[in-house]
Amino acid sequence: MLDVCLLGTGGMMPLPRRWLTALMCRYNGKNILIDCGEGTQVAIKEKGWTFKPIDVICITHYHADHISGLPGLLLTMGNAERTEPLTMIGPRGLTKVVNALRTIAPELPFDINFIELTEGEQTLEFEDFRIKAFRVKHNIVCYGYSIEIDRGGKFNPEAAKKLNIPIRSWGKLQKGETVEVDGVTFTPDMVVGAPRKGLKVTYTTDTRPVPVISEAAKGADLFICEGMYGEPDKDAKAREHKHMTFKEAAKIAKEAQPKEMWLTHFSPSLVRPLEYMDTVTDIFENAKAGKDGMSVNLCFED
Repeated sequence: MLDVCLLGTGGMMPLPRRWLTALMCRYNGKNILIDCGEGTQVAIKEKGWTFKPIDVICITHYHADHISGLPGLLLTMGNAERTEPLTMIGPRGLTKVVNALRTIAPELPFDINFIELTEGEQTLEFEDFRIKAFRVKHNIVCYGYSIEIDRGGKFNPEAAKKLNIPIRSWGKLQKGETVEVDGVTFTPDMVVGAPRKGLKVTYTTDTRPVPVISEAAKGADLFICEGMYGEPDKDAKAREHKHMTFKEAAKIAKEAQPKEMWLTHFSPSLVRPLEYMDTVTDIFENAKAGKDGMSVNLCFED
């Protein structure tokens, strides 16, 4: 099960009931944070989750509304006596930017491992999941991210029994390991079926529509996409500032066909996003206007 929480949905500046951009995902004891705008710590507390076990922080780009909450979060993680290393992912310059922000959080009891993105698309493998970064089109370098979790094939105990494989070796075969018993070699394909559908969440914000987004979100269980402007008269402003309208986000979802889309990163002037959702659902039906604290538990299919 993959837990997903949209911690903040605001763009540019926080509002009394809307924190700035952040997304948190939890899977198998691992925690991933994407962006860390002002108010992210409060949003995590309101959700009832904790700071200490965050394993990976991905930053889309270096505008303040996406990273201004980071120094305080790092300090809080340090005060929680965290000692495990933290991995941070972001565009080129990540090390310099974060170390500059750490002027106000200089002493941490844990190391930070920086991974700077330099290519249009990059895949980063972790123990239980992978993160795919893809460059989008903003007025500075900006990346979207997909979190993908594989699911192996179903283990066939009857086949294992017929092959006289001891039960003590079943676990290794399920994990994809080859085992040898009394001089006989057994491989996973003998007792494990084809890989099953895994889980995928794609997140992108601060961008114009570009083909790489629909490619990245194709078949996602959840696609979280910027919807900076819902009003029909904001097309020119979206183009000027390299953002997206609700309708543009809906067209990307229609092409990618995720199971569901959430809109996020609303302009401060867009106080009631729900008023403009008809323009979205007419194009892509299974779409929702995001709100702070919005959550879902994504489960593997039976």
